Amino acid sequence: MSEPLIRLRGITKTYGQGAVAFQALKGVDLDIEEGDFVAIMGPSGSGKSTAMNTLGCLDVPTSGDYLFRGIAVQKLSRDQRARLRRKFLGFVFQGFNLLARTTALENVELPLLYRGEPVAARHAQARAALASVGLAGWEHHTPAELSGGQQQRVAIARAIVTNPQVLLADEPTGNLDSQRSIEIMQLLWRLNTEQGITVLMVTHEPDMAAFARRVVRFVDGRVESDRRNLHPAGAEAPVAVPMEAG
Repeated sequence: MSEPLIRLRGITKTYGQGAVAFQALKGVDLDIEEGDFVAIMGPSGSGKSTAMNTLGCLDVPTSGDYLFRGIAVQKLSRDQRARLRRKFLGFVFQGFNLLARTTALENVELPLLYRGEPVAARHAQARAALASVGLAGWEHHTPAELSGGQQQRVAIARAIVTNPQVLLADEPTGNLDSQRSIEIMQLLWRLNTEQGITVLMVTHEPDMAAFARRVVRFVDGRVESDRRNLHPAGAEAPVAVPMEAG
């Protein structure tokens, strides 16, 4: 059997020291296979966000082993972790995190700009990413001219423009209404099935977690349950993601 894309073994994370120390993760073991779609759930303070930050190389564990394609991430320097993020990972957040005075195209180009890609290549890749999320023709609109659902699509396009192997989505539907939320989840499902992107998503909404192939639930810093979803909602409605009017 091949090694999983991601392997966590005995991961702990402690904030603070002495009497005020708080252990957010308490020995987490977790394997994530390439091409999986995993929803991470749990109550507030359960450790799910800390686990996501660890998986995204935004934070380092206090102890334990984190292997990404067999590489010991916890042994990498800050610069090496940053390179791993830029090369392999894409991020989507609840708050969109778009630059307000910048067009959709320019927002999507940002990761390529940081990579030093030439202008023509940036434009072409950003246009292709926007088209893949249903926003062809909206390249020159600013966030103020887009609905919440459209802004999240721009954020997803920005996350995938570098062709990451893993997309980490933190409450990606948290600021959207029910219909827009379903459209975003259908989009994530499509990226997972058609482009093979491994999706790791934190959510507190069971309806959104139903789109995942697997649901991992955290409680008190530990993995309480890890189950396969035999009938993910995305597979039941594999439709093209529509473009909302507003």
